[in-house]
Amino acid sequence: MENLLSLSFDYLSSFDGVKIRKGLRQLEGLLAQLCLSRTSTPAERRRSIALDGVSKSGPKDLASLSDDPAFREFFKLQEGFEWNVAIRLISCLERLLGKGSNGQNDLLLVSTLDLLRGVLLIHPPSRSLFAREIYMNLILDLLDPSSCPAVQSSAVLTLVTALLEQPNITRCFENLDGLLTVTSLFKNRGTSREVKLKLVEFLYFYLMPETPYAGRDKANGAGGLQRSPSKASKLGSGGRGKDEGEEGTRTMNEKQRLLGRYLSNVEDLVEDLKETAPFGASFG
Repeated sequence: MENLLSLSFDYLSSFDGVKIRKGLRQLEGLLAQLCLSRTSTPAERRRSIALDGVSKSGPKDLASLSDDPAFREFFKLQEGFEWNVAIRLISCLERLLGKGSNGQNDLLLVSTLDLLRGVLLIHPPSRSLFAREIYMNLILDLLDPSSCPAVQSSAVLTLVTALLEQPNITRCFENLDGLLTVTSLFKNRGTSREVKLKLVEFLYFYLMPETPYAGRDKANGAGGLQRSPSKASKLGSGGRGKDEGEEGTRTMNEKQRLLGRYLSNVEDLVEDLKETAPFGASFG
């Protein structure tokens, strides 16, 4: 597994789009092998082809993943800096962002973001990387109005994944004026309808009660790299500095007040959130 990761990392560190795409595909193939189950017998494969026309691979049960030796090996490798996939993908994003917006580069950005989300979901401790301002700023850079809609939508989804069960990262997002970034893009007349829908979904997610991830303090092994600031931090993010309760959680009312600085109809969002209970949320 180390050899495959090493080869993929070499491709990702290139400035050649063809090599970057090859590295992304290799990583995607590795994750597919870890997370997708395969029909185990010829009879099952024939039955699958007869029903669907193709031999399909479905997702493995989450409970079975933790018992899979290959997945456990991958998870263990992610705990160290050398083999951590998320940090390599973030570095790739930074290089791609520096190349500007064009069709091929935008496709690579979307593919990298898609893969990064998958890694953050199967290895939650890697989300701790986004507690660092330089990495959070990178995601916020991708929400610039000049980015293409596909990149903006993928960046919003990646932001949700990074904040999932991570109140300390949500505080970093707030301190870097992430709410201003999100609401400014939402109010921009040039923002596509699809992106605006994604942003509304993000705001629902943001307003939900916070639940810390139990294992987040075990993620320190992947977060040791110091990098040059993103373009946002170079220009000055206008962050407000640390709040007294930064490491803790905020209530819905507290987040409603924060969001109310930038949107006038937050009360409607909160009422709708309580009535519809999206994402399976429950409110007391």
